[in-house]
Amino acid sequence: MIGKNDNNGVGYGAGMRCDKVLFTNEAYSNFAKDPAVAAFSGRYFLYHSIRYPDGRFGIGIAESSDLEHWTIVGEIPIKESYEQNGIAAPGSIVLGDQLHLFYQTYGNGRCDAICHAVSSDGIHFTRNPENPVFRPGTDWCSGRAIDADVCVFNGKLHLHFATRDYEMKIQQIGGAWASLDTGFGKKSWHTLADHPLLVPELLWEGECVEAPATIVRNGKVYLFYGGSYNCTPQQIGCAVSEDGVTFRRLSDEPFLTCGAAGTWNQCESGHPYIFEDQGRIYLFYQGSADKGKTWYLSKMEICFADENEGIMFVN
Repeated sequence: MIGKNDNNGVGYGAGMRCDKVLFTNEAYSNFAKDPAVAAFSGRYFLYHSIRYPDGRFGIGIAESSDLEHWTIVGEIPIKESYEQNGIAAPGSIVLGDQLHLFYQTYGNGRCDAICHAVSSDGIHFTRNPENPVFRPGTDWCSGRAIDADVCVFNGKLHLHFATRDYEMKIQQIGGAWASLDTGFGKKSWHTLADHPLLVPELLWEGECVEAPATIVRNGKVYLFYGGSYNCTPQQIGCAVSEDGVTFRRLSDEPFLTCGAAGTWNQCESGHPYIFEDQGRIYLFYQGSADKGKTWYLSKMEICFADENEGIMFVN
């Protein structure tokens, strides 16, 4: 286990890393973004954004038996009217015997919203008939919702998402919740707060915090996020909350930085996803070396020092 300390002596991030490229979608010119991983039906599934030749985004599906070697097994077809401009940025969770996928519409500006679908095999999905199921009100933001991520906290399903201010300039993170016994339709969702849960404040975050990725540990929500817009460069930070609403950063520095010049992720280490499996925790993320022309996915194993909220990479 390796790590470095912030000003409070809390283990955070790593000064040395062995970044390893895991996956890209060669069928779409080496383009795979926005990872979401699930263990379901005896397999691992990797849901990711792809880009079609016409410029629209879609969602690809790959599977693995070991989290290292991935085979493309399908896509989520674009077929509903609200999806015609594209879909992207999935977030997944297994509840009971179903895999739930929360994803965004794409290409609609401030009208983009969160959709929901369920699957019994990880590949074929039934859409919620009330899609899109969630967008925030416009009393504190533009009403847009993208980059969905969900976790179970205090017996409720918490949905975290990215949105923008009224001018569509500042990207920020908001939250909502639903009871677990609902169908997660439009009327199921309640806002966690009438204000953003996290806004860009640090120099390296620029005008953007997005792509929330959450895990619950010892009664707290840890929220990893991408700071700064794509390839400017985007890097990954982390914040924590005891109540699921008020978040504080664990450090003023990125938890995971972009790579050095000449590496596969020199332009970005961004859009995190946290996946826990059999007691081990992995941070999946995207990277680019060419300002977003191509995108690759990788992962790092992390561990928590729960007594002091330290998080470090596992060597």
